[in-house]
Amino acid sequence: MAEEQGAGKEQSSLHYAKMKAAVMATVQQHFRPEFINRVDDIVVFHPLGKTQLRAIVDIQLGHLRKRLADRDIELQLDDAARDLLGEAGFDPVYGARPLKRAIQQQVENPLAQKILRDEFGPGTNVKVTAKQGVLAFTKG
Repeated sequence: MAEEQGAGKEQSSLHYAKMKAAVMATVQQHFRPEFINRVDDIVVFHPLGKTQLRAIVDIQLGHLRKRLADRDIELQLDDAARDLLGEAGFDPVYGARPLKRAIQQQVENPLAQKILRDEFGPGTNVKVTAKQGVLAFTKG
């Protein structure tokens, strides 16, 4: 089993080396050597996976949870809801930068409307689930 994991790491390292070489070739085609010489280093990032996107979703939701805690409201999202937000907030070009907007549009705004309509108040545990690509809010 350890050999299989090691083989996976070697393959991942080889893939990364090929990806970095391709990026460097593109950089050299588009920029003059004088400019490239002024750059200290070029960092090539691995693509974000489902695990990383969930972690970023949790970090962004942490800010919302803190604000809701001031109103004594707890927020819980199931894995399907977190995955839906991760997919909605991910762009191959920009990475997870659009995630903040996706959370605002799909969680914060609908939740704020429900709070204003007194559907959720102090002491409420709000559970967010994803069904057929749509987020649903329920009291827990």
